[in-house]
Amino acid sequence: MCSLMLCLVASAKQVVIETAHLSLVLDATEGKAPAYVYFGSKLSANELNHIQIPVEGRMDAYPAYGLNCPAEPALAIRHADGNLSTVLTVKGVNSAVEGNGTVTRIHLLDPVYQTTVDLCYKSVNDVDMIEVWTEISNGEKNTIHLTRFASAMLPIRRGDVWASHLYGSWANEARLVEEPLNQGILEVRNNDGTRNSHTDHAEMMFSLDGKAQENSGDVIGAALCYSGNYQLRIVTDDTEYHYFFAGIREANSEYHLRKGEKFVTPHLALTFSKEGLSGVSRNFHKWGRKYMLAHGDKERKILLNSWEGVYFDINQQGMDQMMGDIASMGGELFVMDDGWFGDKYPRKDDSSSLGDWVVDRNKLPEGIEGLIRDAKKHGIKFGIWIEPEMTNTVSELYEKHPDWVVKAPNRDVVTGRGGTQLVLDLANPAVQDYCFKIVDDLMTKYPDIDYIKWDANMDIRNHGSQYLSMDNQSHLYIAYHQGFAKLCDRIRAKYPDLTIQACASGGGRANWGVLPWFDEFWVSDNTDALQRIYMQWGTSYFFPAIAMASHISATPNHTVFRTTSLKYRIDVAMSGRLGMEIQPKNMTEAEKTLCRNAIAEYKQIRPIVQFGDIYRLLSPYDRKGAASMMYVAENKSKAVFYWWKTESFQNEHLPRVKMAGLNSEKMYRIHELNRVDLKPLSFEGQSFSGAYLMNHGLDLPYRNEVEYSQKNDWSSRVLLLEAEN
Repeated sequence: MCSLMLCLVASAKQVVIETAHLSLVLDATEGKAPAYVYFGSKLSANELNHIQIPVEGRMDAYPAYGLNCPAEPALAIRHADGNLSTVLTVKGVNSAVEGNGTVTRIHLLDPVYQTTVDLCYKSVNDVDMIEVWTEISNGEKNTIHLTRFASAMLPIRRGDVWASHLYGSWANEARLVEEPLNQGILEVRNNDGTRNSHTDHAEMMFSLDGKAQENSGDVIGAALCYSGNYQLRIVTDDTEYHYFFAGIREANSEYHLRKGEKFVTPHLALTFSKEGLSGVSRNFHKWGRKYMLAHGDKERKILLNSWEGVYFDINQQGMDQMMGDIASMGGELFVMDDGWFGDKYPRKDDSSSLGDWVVDRNKLPEGIEGLIRDAKKHGIKFGIWIEPEMTNTVSELYEKHPDWVVKAPNRDVVTGRGGTQLVLDLANPAVQDYCFKIVDDLMTKYPDIDYIKWDANMDIRNHGSQYLSMDNQSHLYIAYHQGFAKLCDRIRAKYPDLTIQACASGGGRANWGVLPWFDEFWVSDNTDALQRIYMQWGTSYFFPAIAMASHISATPNHTVFRTTSLKYRIDVAMSGRLGMEIQPKNMTEAEKTLCRNAIAEYKQIRPIVQFGDIYRLLSPYDRKGAASMMYVAENKSKAVFYWWKTESFQNEHLPRVKMAGLNSEKMYRIHELNRVDLKPLSFEGQSFSGAYLMNHGLDLPYRNEVEYSQKNDWSSRVLLLEAEN
């Protein structure tokens, strides 16, 4: 059970925040700045009584700017009288049960200016995660100006420390980079405005004992839970520590805090594991499924999305055909994507109609009610695509409300996708009401809608709000996401059971600041199986398979035009939330049969994949010619092992992959899923001890042995392991 040990008397020093396996220790001596003492594996009472105080570093838990200017600050304030210096000292500590955890607040006060800051730490009983944030309150007589407002700072002892983080672009999201921390500054940031995980991710891992290993070694994990512009910064100077700062990116976002107002920063989730990168991932996955992700305890449906199958060519008959096809293959949900709406301006491509959320009766003469009727006829659920935060210059909405879009004062609008797309200003409560009404009207008229794909296909390209006052234009980025949060809160309050996917030009909203309102995210618009291995590998560092939409698509792939085998595409898609992004009528009967069998087998392993513990085994980034990972049921009774070749050469030599996470004492029977080979694997149906599989592994054939006419250079395996009684 999680416990919180606090000295609450006036002379208190030590504050200890604990989970089952973590300890965070701070010195909170009244009248002094609070200081970090320790973060890592849980300490015993005796260890806490004899803990060493760190030396040769700046341990201030929330350094403020002004009296040590060369040092990097977490907070910088221009006070009402213009003073740029701030001093924060401890005035007290208290803890209380809040929601599903215990929150400790260290109260800080500037003795001269009456500005207060609460350092907040939240822990829960059953996951190894500590959430940290700050609450800044203006007790002065007039407005103060926040120019730096990090959520937290964490000192990390120098040594052989490596950082692992994610970068990318549209159709190439969540690519992994690993680098040692050297002298100077490493900064990861995002300026998109609406989405924040295309080019970089607001998460990072720190390996404390050299280049990170997947299943061994000391690793810290950090994730900033925020949907907007952020900044992760590691400063390494001439002291013995690296200093990790995380928070909202303050560039062009100076915040004017009025008298009596409170500013709350996003939560920074921190964890630690002695079981390497995968150990940190398992901590994030458990915490995410239990406390963050919408409906994180419910299995996700297998769906067919219409986008790559028909793009904008939506029509009643075509949708009915696709529903029938996915139902015949065992699917459970059909999602109609873009192209179904628009009256005065029918949505024929991406250049018009956003904001005009009325059915195009020329395409769908029987409307959405006809589609829902057809879905029921086929025994599946129905979902629909919308993009509530956006409009086009060619739309009835823009004609009525040009004042609702993000636009720089005294400038022309700057358009995006299709040459006409614009971002609606969610800082404006009227826009929030309008966006809520989009969802509310759909769900009121068509309560049988099971799933909404919520897209966001444009960034904020020009800085300006027609709603905010001119002296508060710097609030735009923050106010947008405050409005987004209010909008999502309203939707979830009224429609708690609705499944919603966060799609944002692909993987633009893979962030724990978004997922409390969403059930899953679209990993990438790129569905190529080979590139998905790399993107889903990186994504899995912080996000569980249940949240990763992974679809079987057609070849040549519509993004990279690569041709891969159907089995390979299936085997990759089955490592996330399985779906399809294809036109089934273009598939052969043999291909449909293979997908039908795969869907049936995925239903067997779905609980393991979506709720199991991840163990990454052989990284595609190591360039060994293959990649491998597995999911293990919490009770270790079952596991699913994945192996994909990433290259193909004659006379190649690939490493044997050792498994992980099994019960060494149990015997596991092996069964291959999605088998296409003429003969079963040599070990099909055989049993091996968990110890053998983890210490030795299995030799896998390098190629799928199929009919000569079906041979190709794409080879993969999915194995189900079941413990014997």
